[in-house]
Amino acid sequence: MNTIFENSGGTYTQKNGYLYPNITIPEEDKTPIGKYGRMRKRYLEEHRPIVYSQLFVSGKLFSHLQEIDKSCCERIELIVAQMAKKEGITEKLKAANQMEWIRRMNGVLNRAEEIVLSELIYN
Repeated sequence: MNTIFENSGGTYTQKNGYLYPNITIPEEDKTPIGKYGRMRKRYLEEHRPIVYSQLFVSGKLFSHLQEIDKSCCERIELIVAQMAKKEGITEKLKAANQMEWIRRMNGVLNRAEEIVLSELIYN
């Protein structure tokens, strides 16, 4: 009599009189993930444990985190450039008043990051 596991192509290894299923988790690319990938991982672990488990078991977690990190960085760059242009934050301002330029750019960066976090990380 075969088990469901054996019927679906699974095999067992006998050790000390017990049968252990031969299950392995696929190897993943170990390129470091960035800030946004780590934030997404923490969010999935704490608030979406089923999605986290499915990604982990299927071997797609790390590639998902890398994709999220890359998408967030690209999106922030795009939003910052658009907002800076719209608000008149230019190199001319930077040359004339560096502290004002920094203050305004930090505000733009913070708003862009909030947009990206709500769109890509916490959804």
